[in-house]
Amino acid sequence: MSNDWKDRLGVVYSTDPNFKYITADDLKEDVETLAPERQKLIVAIDRRNRGGKQVTLVSGFVGREEDLAALAKTLKMRCGVGGSAKDGEILIQGDFRDRIVDILVKMGYKAKRGN
Repeated sequence: MSNDWKDRLGVVYSTDPNFKYITADDLKEDVETLAPERQKLIVAIDRRNRGGKQVTLVSGFVGREEDLAALAKTLKMRCGVGGSAKDGEILIQGDFRDRIVDILVKMGYKAKRGN
């Protein structure tokens, strides 16, 4: 176990000799990726906090970060644009809602168009 004081900032001192400090990383467990036909993805447009630029936001993905990154790479490649994947969401630069819904449906996902 790491004994780095930065991991314990804001923790009150405990006099219990059996106390073990548990971080969020210790609690994180690997989520199993659902099959494509069980995923319910929502494809929407987002303009907030982006300097007026539009991004297509794919949300609702349940699974491992590696599988999310692989799906994002496929979508970016098929649309020919950049983007990113983190926190269960995929960001694709530009307004590609209809194209991404078509791609996801052909791949077997349950995808619907948001706003």
